[in-house]
Amino acid sequence: MSEKNREGKRTARERLAVEREKQEAADKRRRALVVGASVVAVLGLAAVIGVVAANADKDDSEVAGPVSAPSGARGKDALAIPVGKESAPATLTVWEDFRCPACKAFEQAYRPVIHELTDAGQLKVEYHLVRLIDGNLGGTGSRTAANAAACAQDAGKFAAYHDVLFDNQPQEVDDAYAKNDKLLELAGKVDGLDTPAFRRCVKNGTHDSWVDKSHAAFGKGGFSGTPTVLFDGKNIYQDRTMTPAKLKRMVQEAAQG
Repeated sequence: MSEKNREGKRTARERLAVEREKQEAADKRRRALVVGASVVAVLGLAAVIGVVAANADKDDSEVAGPVSAPSGARGKDALAIPVGKESAPATLTVWEDFRCPACKAFEQAYRPVIHELTDAGQLKVEYHLVRLIDGNLGGTGSRTAANAAACAQDAGKFAAYHDVLFDNQPQEVDDAYAKNDKLLELAGKVDGLDTPAFRRCVKNGTHDSWVDKSHAAFGKGGFSGTPTVLFDGKNIYQDRTMTPAKLKRMVQEAAQG
């Protein structure tokens, strides 16, 4: 193996490790804030927690209005957007949030090999979209971007628009993706996507309830954060020895039976 390849693998692992550490640090800060608030106003916080818990239960079990799944969505309740050939022998399941920095780091590190394997018919990917950052930091950008991505799926342009959204991801605290104009501007980077039908879908929030349902399924799945990346039922994102080259070997071994 060349020194360049070894360095590339180290860089990918280090980048993913840094994003994991950032996410863990953010979780610790949020827990610390909750604990501090409880010391100052226990009764008031208890009331707030009750409201939040009630809303969380409603979020995870009830989706208001009709659910409009994007064209070609598959799996239980049509919550998965597939990329790659259905006949591919290996499946990667990815739960992502378009505002999530760790998701962007995963995409940057693994995208080339995922594209290579899906193009070769060896791997299919099932994308599940969630709005975790909206809940953690406030705003609606995760949901609005996910709806736009589902609209792109209707137009047969999901994979390309998915990549554009991560390539242009704003800072985590910047809710830029809550603005339809920003999402429509980025659609211009995908040939043939910016059409009247796509614009209506984005502006009307056609798939908002579908995003909510996908997010509820994420919570019921017991997953702890995004990205959650499953291969043969195993969360490979939590495997600190995982690299794009290792994933490629796993997929090729699956193809060989």
